[in-house]
Amino acid sequence: MLFLAKITAIVNYQVFVQMTDWISRWKDGKIGWHRNQVNTKLVDFIQCLKLNPGDSVFVPLCGKSVDMLYLLEQGFKVIGVELSPIAAEQFFTQSKIEYSIVKSSKFDIYTNDDISIYVGDYFDLDSSILSLVTAVYDRAALIALEIDLRQKYAQHLYSIIPTDCRVLLLTLNYPQSQMSGPPYALSKDEVELLFNKRFEYQQLFCINDIENEPKFLRAGVDFVEKAVYCLHKK
Repeated sequence: MLFLAKITAIVNYQVFVQMTDWISRWKDGKIGWHRNQVNTKLVDFIQCLKLNPGDSVFVPLCGKSVDMLYLLEQGFKVIGVELSPIAAEQFFTQSKIEYSIVKSSKFDIYTNDDISIYVGDYFDLDSSILSLVTAVYDRAALIALEIDLRQKYAQHLYSIIPTDCRVLLLTLNYPQSQMSGPPYALSKDEVELLFNKRFEYQQLFCINDIENEPKFLRAGVDFVEKAVYCLHKK
């Protein structure tokens, strides 16, 4: 029991450290992962989610991603979770969407008719919040986490989404020894290790795209492998 308590304390400390770093990056405007264009892989592979008009999509660690606008434009509802209130506020103001803020015990919920962003800790979400979710879109959540937190992330995701829910997962893999994250390297073997006991999964796409990653080129990284997976909760 003492050993398990120590492990839990270490993991909780790691979560705290990453949360603090995340908040600081948004406060200082150091958000190099943000893109002003819709991710082409979402457009290319959204069909794997088997969505119908009006379905709800969960976007973990959503930031102010314009991918959420794309989902709304396709007729879907969106539930995001984001640690930084700056990100949530900027999403709505920059998208020119009116919103209100509803406070709960663990979250400030920035909300409009078809989108709600829960500002708080991803690990505080429970299944009641996501009970109507049909799909998950993870573009940069899992790869934003260091390796020691990924198992906790995957276990929690499984526990809070409904059975039969599908996940569109986008990853990066590169020689981690050649450059530090985030984003952190995530290989196909690790995806299998994290998800194969809880989800059916299929790799839909994989390519070395180093020529389109100047940051990695400048760092002398040998390759940047971009991959797309479709997961299905059993």
